[in-house]
Amino acid sequence: MMPKRTSQAWSRRKGTPGVQTESVLDCADNSGARKLKMIAAIGYHGRKRRQPYASLGDQIVVTVKKGKPELRHQIVRAIIVRQKMPYKRANGEWIQFEDNAAVMIDSEGEPKGTEIRGAVAKEAAKKWPAVGKIARIIV
Repeated sequence: MMPKRTSQAWSRRKGTPGVQTESVLDCADNSGARKLKMIAAIGYHGRKRRQPYASLGDQIVVTVKKGKPELRHQIVRAIIVRQKMPYKRANGEWIQFEDNAAVMIDSEGEPKGTEIRGAVAKEAAKKWPAVGKIARIIV
């Protein structure tokens, strides 16, 4: 007899899995990078052989695929500010963006750029106040 699956196991998820490893994201800040490729999710503890994922406001490890020559092939950390996958907020509304985008940060959690192009999700701005401070639009 198989044990019943409880809803408690699903409630531990960090959010709707919007980005997984090998996903290509746009760089939303003016740090000089254009395209980022996710290689790891910070704080992800999943099952063996399961693809790590991250959602809005999560910190990830990326490599720069397109951008300034001195930034290319560098391994840096970033914060996800937009995701294509629809997600549900606590008030019941569903939010979806046009693209997957991230903002590069340094080791202290401060953004490398001085401005962010495009909208930033409210969840990311709340979790990372330094990112929310330089955002033009918070949705």
